[in-house]
Amino acid sequence: MSDLVVEKQGTILSLTLNRPERLNAFSEEMIEKLTAEIKQAQSDESIKVVILNGAGRSFSAGGDVKTMGQASGSDVYEHIGRLNECILAMQNLEKPIISAVHGFAAGAAFNLALASDFIIASEESRFVLSFSQVGLISDGGGLYFLTKVVGPHRAKELLFLGEPMDADTAYKAGFLNRVVSLNQLKDEVTSFASRLSQGPTKAYGKMKKIVNDSFHLTLEQVLEQERLTQVLMVETRDHQEGISAFKEKRKPLFQGK
Repeated sequence: MSDLVVEKQGTILSLTLNRPERLNAFSEEMIEKLTAEIKQAQSDESIKVVILNGAGRSFSAGGDVKTMGQASGSDVYEHIGRLNECILAMQNLEKPIISAVHGFAAGAAFNLALASDFIIASEESRFVLSFSQVGLISDGGGLYFLTKVVGPHRAKELLFLGEPMDADTAYKAGFLNRVVSLNQLKDEVTSFASRLSQGPTKAYGKMKKIVNDSFHLTLEQVLEQERLTQVLMVETRDHQEGISAFKEKRKPLFQGK
């Protein structure tokens, strides 16, 4: 079986981390295939939403502990380079990505979820950044994403101490969009993805880009990006459909064009 299971249902692409016997710990094959699928989704106009899942008992344990301590510095450099390419592909994809988390999201897997646009988790899920427990720093963008959500002081506490968070704590901290029971997780994620898939995909993509860019731009630069992008958006079919639907008092039928 492949380390990544790819399924497409209508306009929704589901990508499942598939090493359940290792709690979906990352492999080179998994990360490379995940990156390739996300990049391909950018050019595939039939795909409106991407869902990231984990097979078996957990979302993912992150890095494979069994291989730690065996790799050279150059090996680590190459491995993290592949992971970085995946994180950047997720950020650059102008379509929504939902991470569906159950069980553990640990280490780089927590950071992989943070790189998505939405996280929906089950009540029993746990989130932990355990890098410091083995004398490492967080990778996979954690030092970037974590600070943006909770600020530097809380981020350092989570990073330095490596204490796990339950779903309720993670939700209150601002990491999660929804928390549901485990048996409701699949339905909730599917419903959320379906709702997004019916929206104006072009507008979603442009808003995602500007929100992501806003972390390193000034207010003046964001305002100018908004102005220039809106010039493009008023020419889209989705905008015209939205206006027509509003006037006709009906639900718009967006096509992502």
